[in-house]
Amino acid sequence: MPEFLSDIFESPYWPFILALIAAVALITFMLVSAIFSVWLERKVAGRIQDRLGPTRVGGKFGWLQTLADGMKLLVKEDIIPASADRLLFRFGPYIALAGSFLAFLALPFGNGVVAREMNVAVFFMLAVMSTEVFGIILAGYGSGSKWSLFGGMREAAQMVSYEVPMALCVLVPVIVTGTMNLSAFVRVPADAAWYASPSLVWNWYVFNDPFTFAAFWCYFTCATASCKRAPFDLAEAESELVAGFHTEYSGFRWLSLFMAEYGSMFAVSGIANILFLGGWHLGFLPVDLTYLLGGFLGNVVNVLVFIVKGWTLVFVMMWVRWTLPRLRIDQVMMTCLKYLLPISCVLLLGVCLWRLFVPEMIQVYFPYVLTAVSLALIVLVLWKIATWFSAPPGTAMPGMWRNASATGYQGAKQ
Repeated sequence: MPEFLSDIFESPYWPFILALIAAVALITFMLVSAIFSVWLERKVAGRIQDRLGPTRVGGKFGWLQTLADGMKLLVKEDIIPASADRLLFRFGPYIALAGSFLAFLALPFGNGVVAREMNVAVFFMLAVMSTEVFGIILAGYGSGSKWSLFGGMREAAQMVSYEVPMALCVLVPVIVTGTMNLSAFVRVPADAAWYASPSLVWNWYVFNDPFTFAAFWCYFTCATASCKRAPFDLAEAESELVAGFHTEYSGFRWLSLFMAEYGSMFAVSGIANILFLGGWHLGFLPVDLTYLLGGFLGNVVNVLVFIVKGWTLVFVMMWVRWTLPRLRIDQVMMTCLKYLLPISCVLLLGVCLWRLFVPEMIQVYFPYVLTAVSLALIVLVLWKIATWFSAPPGTAMPGMWRNASATGYQGAKQ
């Protein structure tokens, strides 16, 4: 090792330098992820609405459209309303962004690729992401507008409510593993048998038992709501509240609020990936890639796999947003308090009883059965989609076009 490098590593300032490098890397990833997510959402929305989406800036796929919009926001005039509380108005977006960014400190992207290894990483991520609500309240209250205040209060009530069942669903796999260290969920023990390796798909915790399987879907629903995403985006109900708590914002502060939203989307997707979907593992190799490809190259592949899995879950959130209609505020709160909260409590109790009273043989073989059934359903859905695309109208979904044509014909006759 060169002498100047050894001097840097032995320097008392090295921990601070390493922390600075990690912070810059994480904020850069958060920014790049937000840029890609905005472009992806525009393309997804365009496809679902039978449009093309961005097609001009950066080639026919509009690769640079989001970057161009970001540059426009950076140079846009920063307007503060005359009736606003200037201090709260300025600090609100940055508090929301800080809460979203801090969650990445404990999120492992690969085997040992984490800014800060924590034994309570799950609790830390949920705790710091919940501080985003303070930024939203300050942004709504500090704007000096009743519309922003109403939007901030409604969004705060929604986020605080959905955090309770989301935390209960997180406890389900925590009870199974007995740890809150996120890296321990997917780290492959050296003495583990190949068929019992956590890297294999049937050993992912989503397939461990019926309660963890249901907890994944319950968690993902609550996470979608906590990220202010449709059909739960009551803060941005344009027909009622203009744009919610960020109505009065423009320029960089408006950009900060949306960076916090997209950062939280990837953070909650990362938690779901680690807890339920095998983390950075591909699912068909019994060992970690760091043992097959070497430490550095294997971790590069691990990080890429983790990011692709996270973006896939983010894509599902976008898919849901542009597919389902928005709920009313009473329906949003009823969904949480009347349905998701009791369901999460039942799942938490059920996984405890499953581990205590279900025979060990059933616990061992149930993941294989659930994995096989899930893969069969996925294959069936893909086959149906392929046949629907290739079949002429009226044949892929029997009776749909015929009934519609008959109804139209009868209506025309009358």
